Amino acid sequence: MTIRTVAETHSTNDDVAALAAAGEAEGLWLRAERQSGGRGRQGRCWSSPPGNLYASTLVRLRPGDPPPPSLALVAAVALHDTVLLWAPEAGVRIKWPNDLLANGAKLAGILLERAGDAVVIGLGVNLADHPDDLERPATSIATLARAAPEPHAFLEELSEIFARTLGTWRGSGLRAIRAAWLERAHPLGTPLTTPEGQGLFDGLDEAGALRLRLPHGEVRLVHAGDVFLL
Repeated sequence: MTIRTVAETHSTNDDVAALAAAGEAEGLWLRAERQSGGRGRQGRCWSSPPGNLYASTLVRLRPGDPPPPSLALVAAVALHDTVLLWAPEAGVRIKWPNDLLANGAKLAGILLERAGDAVVIGLGVNLADHPDDLERPATSIATLARAAPEPHAFLEELSEIFARTLGTWRGSGLRAIRAAWLERAHPLGTPLTTPEGQGLFDGLDEAGALRLRLPHGEVRLVHAGDVFLL
């Protein structure tokens, strides 16, 4: 495992993708103190003030690995457990597919991008600051715990926890990661709005898709798209 830090870059995901194409091995982490072109899912801009975490890592897919999209569950579990080291009483929960919420406000986001056998996992965490001009509320560890960890210290913990969680994904399979994810997610029965309509959170299917229970009892699977708590 290697952690590299740069003062500024356009996007850590883009940089790690380029390194992956050049043959970089699994286990690399790249952190930027600031990003000029950070992005979230579906190309949304990700605000990048100093003091927060902007980092990406590389996973090389191996024969027999669980489905690559389920690495989002691995990253969410690892990120959740790292945040708890600094904000254990903050009510932190995972929201499908790739957000971390604290009392309903967004604390962190995850972005997966794949090229061949390389999966780049980008993580943005509001450590010291959070935007206050979004459609949905956001928060930071500094707000939740009155003190923000230094980004490098947070990433050192995260990289270790991620490596252990990745080992579980490979060694015990998707079922173990799915169970860990569900333990850390918002409760079953939580009202949601999704691309499939409004309904109640009914867990995940065996492949990690969201199960949405509609008002008349039918369960639909949500494989992609924005999901919001009601």
